[in-house]
Amino acid sequence: MDGNFTLVTMMLSVLIFLVMFFGIGFLLNMLLRMTWLMAIVYPIVVILIIDEVDFFEYFTQPVMAFQALGDKLLSLHFADITILTSGLIGAIIAGIVIKLLRKNGYQMF
Repeated sequence: MDGNFTLVTMMLSVLIFLVMFFGIGFLLNMLLRMTWLMAIVYPIVVILIIDEVDFFEYFTQPVMAFQALGDKLLSLHFADITILTSGLIGAIIAGIVIKLLRKNGYQMF
C-alpha cells in the first residue's frame, strides 16, 4: 500500500465500522439483555485495534504500556479518528434501537 487514503476509502470504512458495530451491538444486546454493553466495551476494542503493546504488559509494565498507548492515541490521523468514532456511533445506535424495540413491546428471546 502506498499510504494514500482516498475519500471513497474513508466513506466505505466509516460505513463498514458503523454497520459492523451496530450489528455486533444489536446481537449482544439482544442475547445478553445488556443494552449499553457494546458501547462500554467498544473503547477496549479500539485500544486493542490501535495499540502495539501486548495485552499483559498493561499489568506487568503499566507505565510503559499506557505511555505507548497515549503516544499512539495522539498520533492518530483525522481519518482514523473518524472511522473509529463511527464504530462507537454504531454501537450507541444499536443500544437506542434495542431500547425502542423493547419499549414498543418486542421481546428478543
